[in-house]
Amino acid sequence: MSVLDHKIDFSVVMSVTKANPNGDPLNGNRPRQNYDGHGEISDVAIKRKIRNRLQDMGEYVFVQSNDKRVDSFKSLKERAESVKELADILKSKDSQAEEFAEIACKEWIDVRGFGQVFAYKGSGTGTGVSVGVRGPVSIHTATSVDPIDLTSMQITKSVNSEPGKERGSDTMGMKHRVDFGVYVFHGSINTQLAEKTGFTISDSNKIKEALVTLFENDASSARPEGSMEIHKVLWWEHNSKLGQYSAAKVHRALEVSSTVSEPRTFDDYTVNIKELEGLKLEELNGL
Repeated sequence: MSVLDHKIDFSVVMSVTKANPNGDPLNGNRPRQNYDGHGEISDVAIKRKIRNRLQDMGEYVFVQSNDKRVDSFKSLKERAESVKELADILKSKDSQAEEFAEIACKEWIDVRGFGQVFAYKGSGTGTGVSVGVRGPVSIHTATSVDPIDLTSMQITKSVNSEPGKERGSDTMGMKHRVDFGVYVFHGSINTQLAEKTGFTISDSNKIKEALVTLFENDASSARPEGSMEIHKVLWWEHNSKLGQYSAAKVHRALEVSSTVSEPRTFDDYTVNIKELEGLKLEELNGL
């Protein structure tokens, strides 16, 4: 499959219902909010979910989470050294950073898509490697259309943690959730960086498929099944490497607004898309 030869921009409209889409560890794991009260989901969290979906699709991913790990490697360096060519470079006395990056991009879709920093000491007398790969796929922080309402509840346990007690009822902590919110995030795929990493048209289609099914196999106590939903994925394809329009203008073509003072479902919102002449738009609905 040929390397991506035209710019792509995309936007995603999603909803959260009685779930914690992305807890803030510096704020008691409460759902992230900006100073205006709008909810946020970090770009790092979104990329994590994309990586998980790519793994579900059978792709080999370099940055695997512990609960989705499909190999026996417990560190990124061990995973890198599992590729013979990369292990040889780490053992070499000569610096071969560019070759290391090229091999890594061919091996893992998330490296050639999102980029990766490789900074590892060499094995034995090897000099190691220190190189940063800039990926063509960039993703913004997701932000809710309206300010969100948070609900907090205290959770407890009523079983014995230690032997010798008849009955335990120890406070475990707090659990927080967003009652309801519609979030939007944007992204782009840069052709110049795609050429450097070898990111192909096929890879871009896999990213698109991952976005449509972003919350499949993502259920947890904080995000029960069905509480996170993708409603629309807008996929704009330009006819050149630089594109006919700036990414900012393309992303502004999407307007999502509430039609009632206190929206409680996605039906309380309208989605309008401004047509941009000469720009191919594919509008996909979530599953």
